[in-house]
Amino acid sequence: MFSEIGNVCSGMHEEGSQVALRGWIHRKRSSGKMIFLVLRDPTGIIQAVSRAQDPFWAEVEKVTRESSVELTGVVKKDERAPGGYELSLTGFKIVGLAETPFPIAKDLSVTHLLNIRHLWLRSRKMNAILKVRHTVFEAIHEYFRTNGFYEATGPMFVTAACEGGSTLFPIKYFGRKAYLSQSAQFYNEALIYSLGKQYLIAPSFRAEKSKTPRHLTEFWHAECELAWCDFDGIMKVEEEIIVHIVKKVLAERKAELAFLKRPLGPLEKTAEGNFPRIPYEKAIDLINAKSELKLSYESDLGADEEFVLANQFEKPFIVTGYPVMLKAFYHKPNPERPTHTLAGDLLAPEGYGEIIGGGQRCDRTEELRTQLELFGLNEKDYGWYFDLRKYGSVPHSGFGLGVDRVVRWVCKLKHIRDAMPFPRTMKRVYP
Repeated sequence: MFSEIGNVCSGMHEEGSQVALRGWIHRKRSSGKMIFLVLRDPTGIIQAVSRAQDPFWAEVEKVTRESSVELTGVVKKDERAPGGYELSLTGFKIVGLAETPFPIAKDLSVTHLLNIRHLWLRSRKMNAILKVRHTVFEAIHEYFRTNGFYEATGPMFVTAACEGGSTLFPIKYFGRKAYLSQSAQFYNEALIYSLGKQYLIAPSFRAEKSKTPRHLTEFWHAECELAWCDFDGIMKVEEEIIVHIVKKVLAERKAELAFLKRPLGPLEKTAEGNFPRIPYEKAIDLINAKSELKLSYESDLGADEEFVLANQFEKPFIVTGYPVMLKAFYHKPNPERPTHTLAGDLLAPEGYGEIIGGGQRCDRTEELRTQLELFGLNEKDYGWYFDLRKYGSVPHSGFGLGVDRVVRWVCKLKHIRDAMPFPRTMKRVYP
């Protein structure tokens, strides 16, 4: 029966016992009469040693990097070895001999590693990131399901823009024009009249011509909508879900964070909660005070502006009350200040910027019609969306969380393309 490397390195097998492992050859070196193999599997790496007198020596000599193998060996504790344990081989079998040379050697350029992403996923760095990513997804589902939300999905093919027509991906749809979904929000809003509290995690698509370290054309979106919820209520949910994600990652993925050399201080502060709320105008003042951008009180906050702002905080914070024209049409204007919205963005510290956008939605027909006219949009394109206001509308709010952005921040990655297995950008659709 095969064990896993992680079980050996955690001391589950006594020193002197024999174990069977299978995995891939991560490294190989020879000292003449001895060959040192580093085996990897999804749980870790371990060194295995073969000697010239071993009956399987010829197979060990033949094996190449990234070959898949099965082996048996005697466990020995050795602090100098990777993982703190070593195997003295007693059996060795090549399952799949890898061709040589393996394409990942000296050329570690960004372009090369993206071109062979299907192989780079085997690296220990990507292994650690993908495990953190798994835990982030698990935490999102866990938070929503334990707080009374129902998971329900919307379509990927849509007929109208949710986040602006310029970032739609058009497709041919049986003689009609359709688009890939920018967000499931409109459909989520429809679902709250049945479920009350609804969420989903699904891909979203934005044809944004952005080359920043935080933009993708296809990304994973955790979205939710709540009936009977105002702006204050949705900000509370936003904070709670980020706290829950970070606590779970800290509890379950410290080894991966250590491998990625991620300082834990900002995550530990995040786990405390109590995120600051920053009015939009104060955010502008903070940016102007720390940069030469010199923004007005009508300026949008893009990647550069948010980088300056987010470097001034030790934990996530929420910028509230954006001017109406800086947010999408469906955000509800503040009755006490109609030129500004009941909407905000939750930003990650350390310069990472927006990871959640959300707010209270327009819940009255005339209010929504006024917003569409203000934004120059055609009411006919949103017929069914108006129906939600005609038949028993209620105050409601929601948000969209960029899962890949959260993973990037939690792992402290330089670029969002490293936060997912197969990134899609303006110039990248392969592999």
